[in-house]
Amino acid sequence: MATIYYAQDAHPEALKSKTIAVFGYGSQGHAQALNLRESGYHVIIGLDPTRGSAARAKEAGFEVLAPAEAAKRADYLQILTPDETQSELYEQAIRPNLTKGKVLGFSHGFAIHFKTIVPPPDVDVVMIAPKSPGHLVRRQYSEGRGVPALVAVYQDASGKAKELALAYADGIGSTKAGVIETTFKEETESDLFGEQAVLCGGLCSLIKKGFETLVEAGYQPEIAYFECLHEVKLIVDLIYEGGLARMRYSISNTAEYGDLTRGPVVVPDSSKTAMKEVLRQIQEGEFAKEWIGEYRDGCKNFDKLRAKEKTHQIEEVGAKLRSMMDWLPKPKD
Repeated sequence: MATIYYAQDAHPEALKSKTIAVFGYGSQGHAQALNLRESGYHVIIGLDPTRGSAARAKEAGFEVLAPAEAAKRADYLQILTPDETQSELYEQAIRPNLTKGKVLGFSHGFAIHFKTIVPPPDVDVVMIAPKSPGHLVRRQYSEGRGVPALVAVYQDASGKAKELALAYADGIGSTKAGVIETTFKEETESDLFGEQAVLCGGLCSLIKKGFETLVEAGYQPEIAYFECLHEVKLIVDLIYEGGLARMRYSISNTAEYGDLTRGPVVVPDSSKTAMKEVLRQIQEGEFAKEWIGEYRDGCKNFDKLRAKEKTHQIEEVGAKLRSMMDWLPKPKD
């Protein structure tokens, strides 16, 4: 069974006298920085002052410093920039200022596990990974709650790495929900697998193929959109609240019987063979090498794939139908 830590296991005072630098002010960056500050911690933002996100951080009252200066002043350095840019940020701004006794923190283990960042042996290397998008980390904290998180220690130079990590987790509110102990390896590989095989890759492919099947059979694209995409949220919300059992309790007997008898036909056991291959590529570093190479090559293939997906009929139909739904939040760029 997993080890889970709560508020009584954390010692916030371990970080109260230290300076925390949050690098990046995006989804996770803004949420973690605001939560930490409101928990009484001293937080600065490490970011190119000319970036738009730097302006937002300044508007929120943060001191925004160039990454190298922030790294020099901080005791705890939390890197929350995209995976593919972290090694460049580290080499240029952080590594020269990462002196003995400091803490290098992450919310995803990619850079450490796949060694795009190799820290010196005299610093603590830890991870606090909230299991939700940043906006939810912020909202739950603002409402007096928290989202679950993962904690991992890769390098314990001080002998207090876990204590410092749990203090950080407490600062963003996660000890109110529970912080599960893991490793950088387990978090990184399972996270990538979940994204690729189920949450993003698998789900999006399933939605598109269902939509295409109905349209090719002569059904109206608008009807296919509702049945194969729009109503996914209704089902996922039930699963989120109470697992598969709650969803099945809430749907009709007809839907449940179809689920139990036809689901395994659409996604048969043979699909696990493909999933195992996806997992193997992650475990052996093939995906990481491919992705970093793609980024360094200018994301040419990535951009082509993105452009192609935007022209899929499901996107065109969806844009038209969503314009009819005044209650939907308007997406931000």
